[in-house]
Amino acid sequence: MFAKRMENVLESGTVKTANLVSKLKGEGADIISFSMGEPDFHTPENIKEACMRSLANNFTYYTPSAGIPELRRAIADRCRRLNNIPCDASNVLVTPTKQAIFMTMLAMVDEGDEVILPDIAWGTFEACARLAGGKVRYAHLSVENAFRMTPEAVAEKITKRTKLLVLNSPSNPCGAVLTKGDVKGIADLAQDHGFFVLADEIYNQLVFEGEHVSISSLEGMFDRTITVDGFSKTYAMTGWRAGWAIAPKPIFKELNKLQTQSITCVTSFVQQACLEALHGPQGSVAMMKQEFKARRELVYALMKDIPSLDCPMPSGAFYMMPSYAFDMSSEDMAAYLLEEAHVAVTPGSAFGPAGEGRFRLSYAASRENIEKGMARIKDALARL
Repeated sequence: MFAKRMENVLESGTVKTANLVSKLKGEGADIISFSMGEPDFHTPENIKEACMRSLANNFTYYTPSAGIPELRRAIADRCRRLNNIPCDASNVLVTPTKQAIFMTMLAMVDEGDEVILPDIAWGTFEACARLAGGKVRYAHLSVENAFRMTPEAVAEKITKRTKLLVLNSPSNPCGAVLTKGDVKGIADLAQDHGFFVLADEIYNQLVFEGEHVSISSLEGMFDRTITVDGFSKTYAMTGWRAGWAIAPKPIFKELNKLQTQSITCVTSFVQQACLEALHGPQGSVAMMKQEFKARRELVYALMKDIPSLDCPMPSGAFYMMPSYAFDMSSEDMAAYLLEEAHVAVTPGSAFGPAGEGRFRLSYAASRENIEKGMARIKDALARL
């Protein structure tokens, strides 16, 4: 009955866990959730007020498919200023970040083309690559390299069929931040072998050690890079479903074509709110970054007190990916913690083959809940 391509799609592991948590909380269960990748802060008031003004002014109609011109200009200005990406408004497509990833795979990957992904990686990358007909090749990430995607790991996976590489720094689910040397080495490989790069930079404002380097800012890389970013993590706007893709004009044209045949445009009044996010006060961005850094240190200290868990200190984002010293699948471990500790984590198997034997813990939660949740995890694991 269903198209054969649906065999390549599994339900998102992170969304599946979040749906289960919502169901249990609705039934009255006292669940502490470390499962969802979204800031627990509210969207700043000035952004919400801009949206309400837009509605009051009846800004509720279709916009140009690529986004309202003033927002595209603001995004280009931001990316030039913060990330040194040599773009202008004509390179910017306003679109939800996940939609940008999906459209990039459809536009760039033919049946049988190979897509190199980090292993461990956010599951959406693999799902979109396979839906486009691509063959996934995993570049191994090692604990010794703090889960960074190194040029050496990438080089081992390049073949004559390599079409696209996905670069995610800071990374979900490991919180790894690539060094400038890592990024430069991967850029050299892309130019030497002629493949393109999809750079997911959604966490680039949450770097605690090191610096973020956009691969499209390096010489020769803008014309072979699609950079995706958005408002969800930086401005606590996950439910607004807005972000952007920056691409060279030939690729932009194809992405925009797909947008016209799918979502048409991002919701009009949401675009006005996004414009305010970029033009308005930025104090909330700094506050959230400082708080996430403090939570990272708290979780790491508490985890060090649990002998059966092991994890390097992440350098960015708001995740940790600990291994555990028990002969259990990651699905079983997540189920055990949910049932016995009333703590929700995401099984590592949702993030690729190397995720098995681990679980993802999101510290986008209050310090009080972090302390309570980690105590519950410690007690539950001590009973195994």
